[in-house]
Amino acid sequence: MDAKKTTNYISEYLQIVIGIILTSLGLKAFLLPNGFLDGGVTGIALLVRTQVDINMSYLLILFSIPFLILGYYTVSKRIVIKSIISILGVALFIHFENFQTITNDKLLISIFGGLLVGSGIGIAIRNGSVLDGSEILGVYLNDKFGVSIGKVVMFFNVILFSITAFVVSIEIAMYSILTYIIAAKVTDTVVEGFEDFIGVTIVSKKNDLIKIAIIEELGVGLTIYKGTSGFGSQGIAKDFDIIHSIINRIDIKKMYKIVQEIDPNAFIVEFDVNSVKGGVLRHYLNKKKNSKFLKLKESVNKKYA
Repeated sequence: MDAKKTTNYISEYLQIVIGIILTSLGLKAFLLPNGFLDGGVTGIALLVRTQVDINMSYLLILFSIPFLILGYYTVSKRIVIKSIISILGVALFIHFENFQTITNDKLLISIFGGLLVGSGIGIAIRNGSVLDGSEILGVYLNDKFGVSIGKVVMFFNVILFSITAFVVSIEIAMYSILTYIIAAKVTDTVVEGFEDFIGVTIVSKKNDLIKIAIIEELGVGLTIYKGTSGFGSQGIAKDFDIIHSIINRIDIKKMYKIVQEIDPNAFIVEFDVNSVKGGVLRHYLNKKKNSKFLKLKESVNKKYA
């Protein structure tokens, strides 16, 4: 194993440890002392804990076992191994660490408990681990029956919170739903990143002018695809260039304005982007010193003069 792989390997497990600590803090300092629930397997363990006097650590491990066995046949062995280590880590932290209860305010418990648990789960997922078995169930049912993972997890938690309302109280169930929503949103944010980018695909007869304008006005890089003949409202189209770019969401209105001023009939497709690496996205093009760009601009202007 070379130095880079070793460093990445150590980094992954250090981040998983941070995720374990955050999740344990959210559970032990906020949710557990006040009988609040999260979603998934953790929620099942918390619910059972309100009814029987069994250590939360044991319940968490016990209810995770069936999902880890399912994961052995569903996801990669590496993920299962990391997940076993992570779940055992959370169980050990909950068992041995005596975090002090920080607040008794129910709204603060829901918010900060959800923030901590969601952050911990998100960090673990980013590093190839799962802290909640309901996600493994979602992957399995998606592969087997084509049901989306999100729907499986949501259905799982609807049942869980319905039981909570019946067994514990409607109020606790409502606060637990709030905790779950916050945790789920924070998990998504941590996994997908804080940067908010939009992917844009543009088809236009004036693609040359649009390329120049986007580079000049927004300073982002472009990828150009060669389009083949198709059939549209004006019959069979000629071959054309398709513009593809990634821009910050803040610049999306400006990009639309640029395209509309050049070609009001341009076809634009916009889509969300979760992660971006490399390219010229963060290192904006220097138009004044870029001689190749200036030559391109000059040739395009002559073409449309």
